[in-house]
Amino acid sequence: MFNKAIAMVGGGSWATALVKVLNENDHRISWWLRDENAVDHLVRKHHNKNYLSSISFRPELINPSNNLENVIRLNDIIFLAVPATFLPIVLRDCLPEDFQGKIVVSAIKGMIPDKNQIIAEYLQQQFDIPFENIVIVSGPSHAEEVALEKLSYLTLACPDEAVSLAICELLNCNYLRCISSDDIYGTEYGAVLKNIYALAAGICHGLGYGDNFQAVLISNAIEEMESFVKAVHPISRDIKKSAYLGDLLVTAYSQFSRNRTLGAMIGKGYSVKSALLEMNMVAEGYNAARCIHEVNKQYHVPLLISEATYRILYEGANARDEMQKMSERLS
Repeated sequence: MFNKAIAMVGGGSWATALVKVLNENDHRISWWLRDENAVDHLVRKHHNKNYLSSISFRPELINPSNNLENVIRLNDIIFLAVPATFLPIVLRDCLPEDFQGKIVVSAIKGMIPDKNQIIAEYLQQQFDIPFENIVIVSGPSHAEEVALEKLSYLTLACPDEAVSLAICELLNCNYLRCISSDDIYGTEYGAVLKNIYALAAGICHGLGYGDNFQAVLISNAIEEMESFVKAVHPISRDIKKSAYLGDLLVTAYSQFSRNRTLGAMIGKGYSVKSALLEMNMVAEGYNAARCIHEVNKQYHVPLLISEATYRILYEGANARDEMQKMSERLS
């Protein structure tokens, strides 16, 4: 596994932070970025001018490119770190044979909007990649803190433990600890739901709710998450582990959370449209709220917080009224 060629697909904060880790662990990386100017800047200046620009890379160990076909064809382990909304566009010219025998590592924390699919399902159905060759990266971790080398933890989920452990070894370093899991569905849906709950937490913060209420909100959110992932994929899992509760906490409370930031803007009076336009990065919780709403038509799990957030984002519900009604039903 360690002699296999590695590729990174994506040019955002998380892709940049992961390339930093791989780079410092002496792994050579072919790095696809959509922006040709960003590729040229990486070649000349050895840093990503658009995201986490303070990170300098060892040029002998990175090969930036905007030719996705070559990047995927010539590598054996493919990291995906693009927003879920754009993944079908990025991979539109790829064929199942392009991924045959390869390990695909998804660092995407969202769902495919038009299909209401988690990333592992999309990769399996669209490209015939077996789940045993798919690794899902979940937190709790923000790219900004990884870039600052603050101690962080990742959970890497794959049905084949040998594969997830091998990817853990690629990423383990003195400031990043990786844990293996076999719960692809739970970690993926947990990562999707925590973005919605962070949006709700941000809305409440923007409306002026305090820490006392936020604690109750997140306590109810983890119970809601547990009910949903149990309905979707009923295996034995400990919802208190860092991949679930930890990821929820950091996303709901952190200054780096895009979803909390988006929610806070809405709570302070921005329209949903204007708040989205103000964001310079994708907040996955926006699309996730609609995807979970659609998926839950099959499972009928009571999703008090997620549905309240959905109504604010998609049905024009008044944020203050919606959160007030929701607060009266929390326990």
